[in-house]
Amino acid sequence: MERQQHWETVYRDKGEGETSWFRPRLDESLRLIDALDAPLGQPAIDVGGGRATLVDDLLVRGFRDVSVLDLSANALAEARRRLGLQAERVRWIVGDATRVDLPAAHYALWHDRAVFHFLVEPEEQARYVAAATRALRGGGHLVIGCFAPDGPERCSGLPVARHDADGLARLFAAAFDPVARSRELHRTPAGKEQAFTYVVLRRREDDASP
Repeated sequence: MERQQHWETVYRDKGEGETSWFRPRLDESLRLIDALDAPLGQPAIDVGGGRATLVDDLLVRGFRDVSVLDLSANALAEARRRLGLQAERVRWIVGDATRVDLPAAHYALWHDRAVFHFLVEPEEQARYVAAATRALRGGGHLVIGCFAPDGPERCSGLPVARHDADGLARLFAAAFDPVARSRELHRTPAGKEQAFTYVVLRRREDDASP
């Protein structure tokens, strides 16, 4: 509840340009997703999507079953207002990615930019991995971006865990195989650069039981 209240306050009190993670479009995420050539009718979820515009771009690309999960109801409300009538095409979920009850073996695409690095305790990371493992169907893909080893040590007043691509893939290795990796230098609205690590992982078909 303390973490949830933190993010509710952030999204209530700060506009987009006042948050370091804001980008008009999530270009690197979209590049990695486009490279997968995912079937547009299969379910996708943006974890920690908040008021980010990834959902807009997924709908424009023709994705027909999109969910957005975030701790902050305020953030999701802003995204819904921005989308207008299009918001009715999206499932909006307020909850913690490490604890929310998502349907088993359901999603073909799980996207996360900048949630996982806020999980600094191994127990939290393990719960997240278990949640993604359970929710993704065999053959589904996880696209995850977090601060690189040379990225910030804190964000929004909170400590973060930084990861390189190999270490990130190892955390998910029990059920996922690496597909791609990349690095991005994100320029914040204040003009600072933040280094991000991205990996794309594929859920193994032979380990697809919930």
